[in-house]
Amino acid sequence: MTTAPTRSREQVRRWRGYLADERAEAAVYRDLASRRKGPDREILLELAEAEGRHEQHWLELLGEAGERPTPVSLRTRFLGLLARRFGSVFVLALLQRAEGRSPYEAEADATPQMAADERIHEEVVRSLAMRGRARISGTFRAAVFGANDGLVSNLALVLGVGAAGAQPALVLATGIAGLLAGALSMGAGEYVSVSSQRELLAASTPSKESAAALTRIDFDENEVALVFRARGMDEAEAARAAHALLREREAPRLPANDVDVETVGTPFGVALSSFGFFAAGAVVPILPYLFGATGLLAVVLAAGLVGLALLASGAVVGLLSGAPMLLRALRQLAIGWGAAAVTYLLGLLFNASGI
Repeated sequence: MTTAPTRSREQVRRWRGYLADERAEAAVYRDLASRRKGPDREILLELAEAEGRHEQHWLELLGEAGERPTPVSLRTRFLGLLARRFGSVFVLALLQRAEGRSPYEAEADATPQMAADERIHEEVVRSLAMRGRARISGTFRAAVFGANDGLVSNLALVLGVGAAGAQPALVLATGIAGLLAGALSMGAGEYVSVSSQRELLAASTPSKESAAALTRIDFDENEVALVFRARGMDEAEAARAAHALLREREAPRLPANDVDVETVGTPFGVALSSFGFFAAGAVVPILPYLFGATGLLAVVLAAGLVGLALLASGAVVGLLSGAPMLLRALRQLAIGWGAAAVTYLLGLLFNASGI
């Protein structure tokens, strides 16, 4: 290996950091590939190979300095830990963010191709994560909605009742009742909602009998083109599509509905997720009362615990959606504390009025 003719200590430090991150990210891709099969496995291994090419670039610049052990960043270590433990869509979402934050575009010692590679890697990982996001979207929506509803509604409930002058035992009983009532209501509501949505979408899916009729239809005079026109095509496009479809002699298929029913989630799965996460969220604001806290101390502890949970929830939403995690976390916190503050002030007003 060769060494650069002139290089500063800062350059060497920066190059060694890049080298460590490239090695670690390649290891993460290989770990993920070991848990996959088919095209996804091949894609992840090719991404690891590309990271290896970048690694070689920094090795050539570092020369002998590249042979010494280099500390890996905490972010990359965290990615590797998640990949080994879970190998889930969460890891892909973190990798997508990591590739999108690549410093190579502003790094004079990186090649333009390396910077372009990182951008393409971001889109490849985004595409790999997209299917996982679609699979969990229904249950994830119910989980996030349930947890946040439990956190905010029960915090608002116990703070409002407490500020109105209720005794701690009554505040605790109210919180427990709110937990049970809300969780049951959320679970039942989600079950009915998702069942209705799936039935509505299924009504737009071509029947097996209609598909079977395609093999017996008149080739020159038929209404198959009308199906395509009803799906939004113009007359000429519909005619071409119908003609092509009818030439599929073995297994012709009518155009399917654009919305995948599976992304909605199963009624039972979504209901159970909503029930469980609402209950988990709703128990947080009553924890101080369960352990005997009263008065202002209980209010501060409940608001603080719920605030931490809201920050975590917002960060997870930001991670999986690709949005800024801090902004999503602060948004959740502002909404939750804002709603609780309103009910707390109303409780104080009622207490002061003797209502």
